[in-house]
Amino acid sequence: MSKSLLVISRQAPWSGPGAREALDIVLAGGAFDLPIGLLFLDDGVFQLAPHQDAKALQQKDLSANLQALGLFGIDEVFACHHSLAERGLAAPASAQSLSSEQISQLIDRYDQVITL
Repeated sequence: MSKSLLVISRQAPWSGPGAREALDIVLAGGAFDLPIGLLFLDDGVFQLAPHQDAKALQQKDLSANLQALGLFGIDEVFACHHSLAERGLAAPASAQSLSSEQISQLIDRYDQVITL
C-alpha cells in the first residue's frame, strides 16, 4: 500500500522556485496515483489569488498547474483560514479552508509531509 503524502506550500508564487516545486511534486504524485494532499499555508495562499499577472514579474504562470490538480486526481486541496484572512483572500471553491486545529489533524492523517 502506498504511503500518503501531504505537501505544504508556504511560498508565494513569485518568491522563488518553492511554489512551482510543490505543485510539481503534487502533480507527479497524482500521476502515479499516490494518496496525496496539498495545503497552502502562510504566503503560499497567494497562489490561490485570482488574476495574477506572472508575466509582469517575469515568472511562469502557475494557474494552469493549479487547474490541472483535479485532472491528476488531486482532490485533497486545503488552505489555512488564518493565512487567507491575514492576506485579504478567500478560499476558492477548489480548496477547503481549515482552522489551525483542523490543520494539525490534517497533518496527523498523512504518513509523510513535505514543506516547501
